Amino acid sequence: MAQQVQGVIARAKGAPVEIATITVPDPGPGEAVVKIQACGVCHTDLHYREGGINDEFPFLLGHEAAGVVESVGDGVSEVAPGDFVILNWRAVCGQCRACRRGRAQYCFNTHNAKQKMTLADGTELSPALGIGAFAEKTLVAAGQCTKVDPAASPAAAGLLGCGVMAGLGAAINTGNVGRGDSVAVIGCGGVGNASVVGARLAGAAKIIAVDIDDKKLATARELGATHTVNSRSTDPIEAVRQLTGGFGADVVIEAVGRPETYEQAFYARDLAGTVVLVGVPTPEMKLELPLLDVFGRGGALKSSWYGDCLPSRDFPMLIDLYLQGRLDLDAFVTETIALDDVEKAFERMHHGDVLRSVVVF
Repeated sequence: MAQQVQGVIARAKGAPVEIATITVPDPGPGEAVVKIQACGVCHTDLHYREGGINDEFPFLLGHEAAGVVESVGDGVSEVAPGDFVILNWRAVCGQCRACRRGRAQYCFNTHNAKQKMTLADGTELSPALGIGAFAEKTLVAAGQCTKVDPAASPAAAGLLGCGVMAGLGAAINTGNVGRGDSVAVIGCGGVGNASVVGARLAGAAKIIAVDIDDKKLATARELGATHTVNSRSTDPIEAVRQLTGGFGADVVIEAVGRPETYEQAFYARDLAGTVVLVGVPTPEMKLELPLLDVFGRGGALKSSWYGDCLPSRDFPMLIDLYLQGRLDLDAFVTETIALDDVEKAFERMHHGDVLRSVVVF
């Protein structure tokens, strides 16, 4: 029987979010209903509210979440009622050309629940990233549920559902940071600082955090940066080179998503070094680089989508590290809030006051 719950929706472009009654249908084949315990407030949700993703309003926001499976539909074997899960927006198909080549982290045919959640009047909702977790319960494809150790804090675990995983994966999976490498991270918000943590986990010898905000740089140092550079007052390219023997970093992670910071990343890397773009640009942005420099500097220019993660592989491993005290996910939880505080959390995020606000149910 369908259930009615409270959730946060964006009804129109730029309009403040509001709490509304959401109808959640019973799970159909391959689907699951999850009782949400915690959901982070991610910049992507703000992009949805501002119409920066698409115009399929109204949106049911929230996607960076953890909770407990309440019920499953026919044919579901991955999870069962009572399982503690992290939700993901990369439910791999297992059949596309990427999956068949053993590269499921690049799955080209990820899927969501087929049924729609609705408003009380029957208006269909578009769930953010196919999840819609600013709600007491949500309907997802069962493949979007990754079972992990229930000893983990839901507020911390849920952050692997998007931003923290994106940053960790940019360093570990996409950048292939190795022992003794030098790494520069440009942009030290939640994703950038997760990249700092990822570089530290991977054994980087030197981790250089670059930002224009001294508060963010201080947080980066607490999380493992060995050096910090305020690029408002210092040329970051020259600073990174000076800190790496005049050569540049082995891996530079750009976590802003702007042409000017990408250019800084390009020239702050060593010859044959790697640039990883994990910051999300807007559609109108253009990049211009001398093609001779692209050729002459060698190396790799990569984009990192969701940290090139494979949730079934990465989430349980990272939760194990968290429970062992080797990965401080709690450090990313700046505050816990109620469902009706999401709009205020967007304001605090816009001003750079938090790494993550997390809605706790």
